[in-house]
Amino acid sequence: MSQALDSLLDLLDLERIEQDIFRGMSRSAVVPRVFGGQVAAQALVAAGRTVPEDRGAHSLHAYFLRPGDPGAPIVYSVDRIRDGRSFTTRRVVAVQHGKPIFHLSASFQVYEDGMDHQAVMPSAPDPETLPTAAQMLPRYADRFTDPRMADRLLEARAAVDLRYVDAPPFATAGEPREPRSQVWFRTHGKLADDPLLHVCMATYVSDMTLLDSVLLAHGRGGWSVGDVVGASLDHAMWFHRPFRADEWLLYDQESPSASGGRGLGQARIWTADGKLAITVIQEGLVRVPRD
Repeated sequence: MSQALDSLLDLLDLERIEQDIFRGMSRSAVVPRVFGGQVAAQALVAAGRTVPEDRGAHSLHAYFLRPGDPGAPIVYSVDRIRDGRSFTTRRVVAVQHGKPIFHLSASFQVYEDGMDHQAVMPSAPDPETLPTAAQMLPRYADRFTDPRMADRLLEARAAVDLRYVDAPPFATAGEPREPRSQVWFRTHGKLADDPLLHVCMATYVSDMTLLDSVLLAHGRGGWSVGDVVGASLDHAMWFHRPFRADEWLLYDQESPSASGGRGLGQARIWTADGKLAITVIQEGLVRVPRD
């Protein structure tokens, strides 16, 4: 296991300060606020720790309310909305400095057999043939307004091996492209077998690149280049089938719409052997800075 992954797992191992109240810390991010994927993953950890082990997460719906302060702890308060025979529902509010910064509702289900079908996995190259972030990012260092940005991106993603199938938005700024993006990802090291951990790790990664396809449609390089200002607004995920976040997953993303200063991203996450594991939808604030 890499040191970065070990550090991320420590962040997800929340401190329990009351029966349904947890406390988490933060790590440095590319922008001066808490990374949204971290808050979402920690909130799901908090919810999952109040649910019987025989119930796996099958969906989450969340709103990002305020920017998080990376220098202060985050308190997660869990509300036990419902405990049914098959489904369990939890609501989590993340609080900093006395104000809510994030709200999550999550549902968990006892496994059961039922009808089963899925879409066909899109084609994608073998992830082992694609450049790693450490190989790719230095090629585009001259694109960033901040010369330290490549190193900061590497540090922020050090726990995850994330490989772009095509060039990322910052590599082709000024050249509008089809609003589609694919990345392969897996953790830099093996994880324990706890299914909740794998679901939370995928939740963490899901916020890294989902709005890339919005940027591609308009030839924008993104927040790391400085030609847009953005933030996650809301986030939804459905977990369809078992998967491991320490094995290759294909994140196939597209943007069907952008308007009113907001961009919508939707995606499917597939296992390497073609199983549809997760569906993701996110809307984000995407503004072009005025001169």
